[in-house]
Amino acid sequence: MNIEDDARRAESDDFANALRDAINAKPVTLSWLQRQLKARGNRVSMATLSYWRSGARRPEGVQSLAALSDIEELLGLDVGALSRLLRSTNRTGPLGPNQFPIEEEELELAVIEAFRALGASYPDTSRELTTHSVTDVGADGNIASSITRSIVQSTVGTITAIPFLEINPGVRTPAPELAAVSGGRIAARYSHPDGEVHGVLFELDVPLTAPETAMVEWSVEYPPDYPQTRDTGHAVAQKARELLVWTRFHPDAIPDWCEEHVETPEGVTVTPLPPPRGTSVHLVRRAFGPGALSLHWGYGPREDQPG
Repeated sequence: MNIEDDARRAESDDFANALRDAINAKPVTLSWLQRQLKARGNRVSMATLSYWRSGARRPEGVQSLAALSDIEELLGLDVGALSRLLRSTNRTGPLGPNQFPIEEEELELAVIEAFRALGASYPDTSRELTTHSVTDVGADGNIASSITRSIVQSTVGTITAIPFLEINPGVRTPAPELAAVSGGRIAARYSHPDGEVHGVLFELDVPLTAPETAMVEWSVEYPPDYPQTRDTGHAVAQKARELLVWTRFHPDAIPDWCEEHVETPEGVTVTPLPPPRGTSVHLVRRAFGPGALSLHWGYGPREDQPG
């Protein structure tokens, strides 16, 4: 008797029964579920969904686990209601490249130094599955504070902490105040001598063993002597399921123009955007990375356009 195989089979049956019950309770069809997943950027075949429901197979790998998270939401289940039934899997599946998100070699060297100073290995062995970055802009039109919520995942072995960095290419800044909001605590801080890279080591509440996930949240407050900054964004070193950059403007500082910048190891794409219709602008990408997604804004005519 193979005890491990028996345990895995029982686990698969538990998962299949829970999925089947949730589908019947909604009630929805597999074809409806597949269409909804496709709309969210998760392409799962009907055959795969049928295998999962019958217990012939179970979700394994990052892409399947990402789809499973959406299935829980679509079926009105609690977070983890299905995925917790798959605890014994240790696969992450195909991850794609892990690359420095922008094409600046000197900046990457500074980031490597920051990782080492924080006691973290480079490249990081965690990845962000879903990240929502929200920035508030003050009455002077400059960034005032931000808060970031992310579902992070261990891709190799067990991790206990993740480095989070504030990067300002070409601009020397004082250290902003990074703070842990939920999911862990700040175990170490570092500022690179060039002033372009500041970071913290975010120690997780619970160690993560691949491919487990956790929800973390951290905030950034920018000091009064911080240089004028009229751009905000977020960078990922591996492909993320979803990246949202939401910028909220003070009512007295609605910009006259905005631009979306998408930067990858291959280069930068700049897309002019219409002026905000309200008091905020949001950018969203699915299956994004490695790269950086950012919003730039200003008042009066664009600097690169006449009068």
